[in-house]
Amino acid sequence: MTAAERHADWDIYLLAGVASTLTLFRSCKLELERRFQETGHAPVIRELFPYGDHTQKLTRQIIEVRGDLSRLSGAGRNGGRAAAAQVREHSTGRPVLLIGHSGGGVAAYQAAVMLHDEGIIPDYRIVQVGSPKVPIRIHDRMRVSYYSAIDEQGTLRDPITRIGSWGGWSRSRFGLWYWNRLKYAPGHVGNITLLGGHPHYFRSDAAYVHPDRGSNLSVTLDSVWDKVVEVISNK
Repeated sequence: MTAAERHADWDIYLLAGVASTLTLFRSCKLELERRFQETGHAPVIRELFPYGDHTQKLTRQIIEVRGDLSRLSGAGRNGGRAAAAQVREHSTGRPVLLIGHSGGGVAAYQAAVMLHDEGIIPDYRIVQVGSPKVPIRIHDRMRVSYYSAIDEQGTLRDPITRIGSWGGWSRSRFGLWYWNRLKYAPGHVGNITLLGGHPHYFRSDAAYVHPDRGSNLSVTLDSVWDKVVEVISNK
């Protein structure tokens, strides 16, 4: 463990979804490091590809995400287990913040639950960006934040966020059962106004720079930054 690792408050992981390139988080990591330096923190930031990258079979990756989304207790959880193994290697005994894009947000939640329940990590927070909806345990809700892309008219621009469900059966005050679509939702749900959609949250090249808001990368990090700083500052 390096000196930087020993003195960091929280360990931070960026988790990619299916068919992601190895450069997905390159600019994001650099910008996060710059922002943290300005706040006087220097957390270790690692990039994880729990389902593999764009060079590996897409069908297998999609099947693994479905396993991580399943509510069945015997589901595969392959992406979650892959992420958990890497977090366990580097962050045993340390609190972790996991920022997951697309299926990476699903793997982040499954990994964190496994590790926390096993006593491997003392605490965790998750930021899901453009992820399918995975049910969050009610007592874990305030540990999870969720963001999806919209355009300037407020129209959803990310079809991946339509996958999955937070719903569950609840009983009304009159004793009647009804389908509560937010029963297992994260504690915070927000939107990010982007140019483009699902693949473009972390883009900073010219085609994804708004004349007023700035780049998609800046807008995305601005949107989640309060939650990130809240974690780092309240160790």
